[in-house]
Amino acid sequence: MNIDKNALEVFVIVAQTRNFRIAAERLGVTRSAISQTLRRLEDRLNISLMQRTTRSINLTEAGKRLYADVAPAIEQLNSAATEIADQLAQPRGQLRLAISSIAERVIGGKILADFISAYPCIELDITITDEEFDIVEQGYDAGVRLGEVIAQDMIAVPVSTPQRQVAVASPAYLAQHGMPQHPNELIHHRCIGWRKGPNVSPYRWEFAERGRDFDVDVNPQLTTNDMGVMIRTVCAGGGISFGMEETFQPYIARGELVTLLDEWLPSFPGFYLYFSSRKNLAPKLRAFIDHVKM
Repeated sequence: MNIDKNALEVFVIVAQTRNFRIAAERLGVTRSAISQTLRRLEDRLNISLMQRTTRSINLTEAGKRLYADVAPAIEQLNSAATEIADQLAQPRGQLRLAISSIAERVIGGKILADFISAYPCIELDITITDEEFDIVEQGYDAGVRLGEVIAQDMIAVPVSTPQRQVAVASPAYLAQHGMPQHPNELIHHRCIGWRKGPNVSPYRWEFAERGRDFDVDVNPQLTTNDMGVMIRTVCAGGGISFGMEETFQPYIARGELVTLLDEWLPSFPGFYLYFSSRKNLAPKLRAFIDHVKM
């Protein structure tokens, strides 16, 4: 016989309190709902469980036997649910993140060090990848990317200030080949590009003019998926390169590189932490969101 487990819990609470009003307040329902639930339970069992008057509630013999059998089980179930809820309320467990390579400087270092110090029961598992895939399907809790490449069905939380791309070259290269005055002139220069993997088109060089976005097909003479190779070659006078300003900033600050075409390179929304849903977020993910969001 299938019995409504909620009805059994209502029966146990009424049997303990002997008062419909108190039972209704504890369960957050009306006294009428309590009465109807008990009536359905008695109809299902085909036996009276309680004797009810305007002044009192007493268990019948069948009600006493049912209470003796059911009350310990209900208490055990509630205790188990309370225990697991208490455990989950504490941020713990493994948190898997997929972070794009250009976001590593923003989300890495001190941010991560402070997080693992604050939450010793959370184990971070971070993959730096520029592959585009379904993070849920691949078992990741969240990812960090530029907002423009995040799927629309994801929840996205900003984790950086606005970002900017820059074109850079060494002073030696510019002294020999001159400074381009417009992005279209880049096709006449030796360019060094980046791509995330084999058989993937090089990263686009995107600009804006009077509110209109456009890109330049620079056809790089050297293309690599290694940011270090790209930067060292540019610093050595190999040509002009293009990427996130944060990537080149240390070299610009030291004078090893200079920026070009700045007026055609406005800032844009930066990096976002993204995940599948706000509903029933795991405490470990909620803790990370609160730690990194802007």
